[in-house]
Amino acid sequence: VIPMANPTACFETSEGSFEAQVYLDRVPVTASNFIALCRSGFYDGLHFHRVIDGFMNQFGCPYSKDPNSRMAGQGGPPAISFANLKTGALICRGYGGTIKDEHCSLDSNIAGSISMANVGQPNTGGSQFFINVAHNHFLDWFTPGTSKHPVFCMINTGMDVVTKISKARTVKERPVQPVKMIKITISGAPEAPVLQPKPASPQSSSSSSSSSSSRKSKQKKKRRHRSSSSSSRSKRRDPKRRR
Repeated sequence: VIPMANPTACFETSEGSFEAQVYLDRVPVTASNFIALCRSGFYDGLHFHRVIDGFMNQFGCPYSKDPNSRMAGQGGPPAISFANLKTGALICRGYGGTIKDEHCSLDSNIAGSISMANVGQPNTGGSQFFINVAHNHFLDWFTPGTSKHPVFCMINTGMDVVTKISKARTVKERPVQPVKMIKITISGAPEAPVLQPKPASPQSSSSSSSSSSSRKSKQKKKRRHRSSSSSSRSKRRDPKRRR
């Protein structure tokens, strides 16, 4: 069996375009999370919010839609599920849209690699990533230290654009002239599987319908004896869902 080639991501920015190979074969959860966000248009219109010459360019915060937002760098993706495009399994993002760290591939944070950003704690990656413009080996998950950032892409064309962005004039590491991500386009990736609900069997359907009519008759009897205290309970508000 000939393995399929990895997908390609084309990054179209206000400073030019570059392309990268997405390591779906090596870090399938991280890569699938990225591909799902690209396909949904999550990254379109965001800005690079942190740029350091000789180090890296950071991107992917939803608050950076406004390039001057003070919240830029503190946001993440929606806490919804996505498909592991290698196995077909459903992956659930955690609170704040986080995914679990994939410390399984020995790809170093060399120049041109794209790596997951986090908040300095395990399993806190989400939508933000950074593009290395130097060999930042101290960020590798397999080296000593607290910084653990798995690589999930490698740029194959347009590194000159990435270097240009890294040399932008900044104030507090933010580009003075905003650098916008117009669109990220994925090609060569499998389509996410669609999970179909199981149809109910005729037996279970008839039994549920008979039990439903039984419940309705009981409810009618209860309505006759309902007290005022029950009506006051119905007015209570449902608790708000935590976000």
